[in-house]
Parts: sequence; C-alpha cells; structure tokens
Amino acid sequence: MPVPRRDLDETRLRLLDWLRGRLPRARGIEVSPLTGPAATGFSNDTLLFDLAWEEDGRREQRALVCRVQPTGLGVFPRYDVAQQYRVMDALRATAVPVPAMLWLEPDPAPLGSPFFVMERVEGRIPSDTPPYHSGGWVTEIAPAERCALWESAVDALAEIHRQEPAALGLDFLDAPPPGTDTVAWQLEHWTRYYEWVVDGERQPTLDAALDWLHARRPRGGGVPRLCWGDARIGNMIFRDGRCVAVLDWEMATLGPPEMDLGWFLYMDRHHSDGVGAARLPGFPGRAETVARWEQRVGRPALDLAWWEAFAGFRFAAIIIRVAQQMIRFGVLQPDSTFPVDNTASRLLARELDLLPPAAGGPA
Repeated sequence: MPVPRRDLDETRLRLLDWLRGRLPRARGIEVSPLTGPAATGFSNDTLLFDLAWEEDGRREQRALVCRVQPTGLGVFPRYDVAQQYRVMDALRATAVPVPAMLWLEPDPAPLGSPFFVMERVEGRIPSDTPPYHSGGWVTEIAPAERCALWESAVDALAEIHRQEPAALGLDFLDAPPPGTDTVAWQLEHWTRYYEWVVDGERQPTLDAALDWLHARRPRGGGVPRLCWGDARIGNMIFRDGRCVAVLDWEMATLGPPEMDLGWFLYMDRHHSDGVGAARLPGFPGRAETVARWEQRVGRPALDLAWWEAFAGFRFAAIIIRVAQQMIRFGVLQPDSTFPVDNTASRLLARELDLLPPAAGGPA
C-alpha cells in the first residue's frame, strides 16, 4: 500500500479560493504550483508556494508555507495546528526567531483538515535523511561556519527557555498542575504515549529503559518553562551560519528546560554515533554546549544525563510509531524488525548499558 499523497493541483485551487476570502481587496490573486513534502499521515503536510496579487495599484508577492494538520494514522494521538500557530505567533514578540504567522484556518472544509499559513523564511535546514553528519550541505561548509551554526542554535534554544510562558499567554500548553513534580508528570505523560504506541506489544529495550528512568528519576523539576519539544538543528533554518527560524512546535509543552537541552544533545548524538558517523569538525562538544546554554539561561543545567536518557526513550518510542506507519503504507514489510531494532533503540541500549534490541531484552 503506497503512502497516501495529496493532490497538489486540487489543493492549489482550493487554497486559491480560500485566499480570495482572506484578501478581499486583492485583485488577480495567483498561487504558484505547490511544492514540498506532500505525503499525508506521517506528520503535518508542508506545502510551499508563492502568492502574488495586486492591491491599490501595487503588485505584491510573498513566499509562504501552508502547514496542514495530518489526518488518519499520525505520529501522536492528537494534533493541534491552532496550538502551534498560537505558540509561534506569541513568540514573534520575543527574540526567538520564528516566521510571521499570517492566517489560521480551524475549519477542515477548505483543505480537508485545519491549517495555517506563515511566511517562508529563506535559508537552509540541516538534513535528517541523510543525517547531517554524514551527508548534505552541512558536510560541505567550513568548520568555522558549523561552529557558528551550532552556537546560534544553542542561543535560540536558550532564548526560548528565558521566556515567561504566562506573560506570553502560553500557559494554555500542557503542563503539570501547580505544585506537581514536573519530572514525574513528564515521565508519566511519555509512558502513556509509549503504551499507546505499543498497544500491549511490549518492547524489551524500552521497558528496560523505562525501569532505568524510574529508578533514577530526579525529584522536582522546578517551575515549568516553555519547552520547544522537538529541539534540534534539523528543525531550524540557517542563513550565513545563523539561526533565522525555529520551526515545528507540535511537541511544545511546559516543563523543565533540561528536557529540551537533553533532546538537543541526544538527537545530535543519534545523527552521529547513532548512525555510525563521525561528528563533523567544528561542532562544539557537549561540555561547551552546556556551558553556553547555562550562561545564556542564567542557571546550571540540572540532572542532564537523566534528561538525555529520557530523550532516548522518547525518540525510540516515536520511531516505533513511524515504523508502524511505514508497515501500514507498504514502505516496510509486515514482518520487518525495524519497529524493535533500529538506530534509536540500539543507541538507547548502548547509552544505558542494556542488551541490544536484537537480543530481546535487558542486560
């Protein structure tokens, strides 16, 4: 069964009709052919296009992005593009680099699912396929530019964590009730996600990792702060070695900011050691990264090793869900071992000194 794909020509016509209602004074509205990832079911549809029109005798043109909420089998049990829109729109008043948010459409009728439209920020995004340490444009730039890229990414991450969620109106995000142990709340939240993913078919490596996390769980977590959720350079746009946009807020929550920092560090490790690639020269190391984050946030990073292990557990659980989708859509065979044995689960096992997934259980 092939991955279902959106009809881009039909979607373009429906988007054009919708835009006419958003630009009542515009004349001669034109929407270029849609480009970008068009597969549905795995994540948000990301549709790139140019919009041109005439208004008050002037010719206007904008490069835009339409993010459409997925339907059917998703990576997460719930998606909310309105929430993503609200987070990024609120951050426009801060030093966090985010695109200008233009329109939110909660009605599924125009495109078959809720969506929003934002400006398209010019620049380049480090590759996930292949991972940026082993292929793509990041391998081609000078070490000094890699250093600048990484430091700019850390600065943007720290700026997120400097924000006061209530002051920005972001206290609607998922968060533990006041006085609750925020670490325990996040661990329980992701345990429920893991159980939803496996649906009774236990995964020995992740079960063992969950035991490890519970046995070593730090207490407290402090006052919840804004967490990006999917904090990694593959969700950033860079131009001239500088982060110019932070994207993909579907995992945003309120919690300990170390949760983001741990994910940021772990995902970089996955894209190097996890896939058998050497880390590229120029990228600052873990100690330098943590020190820079601490200096900009204004406090030490607490229990970071635990948060990195938590990131490994979360990512491995997400990969199980992605693998399930790939099997359903015929990308993988039904008997594939990929849901159990993959780069995420193998790295998690190595990090926590567990038996490798193919061995079938904890050490």
